[in-house]
Amino acid sequence: MAQSIQNIRTPRDERSLGDLFGDLSRDSSTLIRQEITLAKSEITEKVARLTKNAALLAVGGVVIHAGLLVLIAAAVIGLAQALAWWLSALIVGVVVLAVGGLLILWGLKAIQRTDLAPAQTLETLKEDAQWAKNQIN
Repeated sequence: MAQSIQNIRTPRDERSLGDLFGDLSRDSSTLIRQEITLAKSEITEKVARLTKNAALLAVGGVVIHAGLLVLIAAAVIGLAQALAWWLSALIVGVVVLAVGGLLILWGLKAIQRTDLAPAQTLETLKEDAQWAKNQIN
């Protein structure tokens, strides 16, 4: 890479067209390898973050589920004091299903908003394309 930088600093009229294309080819290859490495790193980081958040979601869901079962039983028992057991269980069940459905929709929307595209890599690829275009001109 140091040799490439040194060659860039040499006046253009002293270098042949073959040297220029050779430098462009080497620099482009290096750039592409670096972009691929950056993309892999960026995607790995985002997937790791998403995996961690999904694991937290799962563990939290299990704990909440246990507590929710206790609260549901308490609600059925409480309503059974005023209504028939089957009616109180039906009412509590419908409410729990509605709340669960809303929570699932909320979670799905949050996951859909997660952007896994390597934004930094895409931006540098645009810059690299402009750089290569300027090198050819």
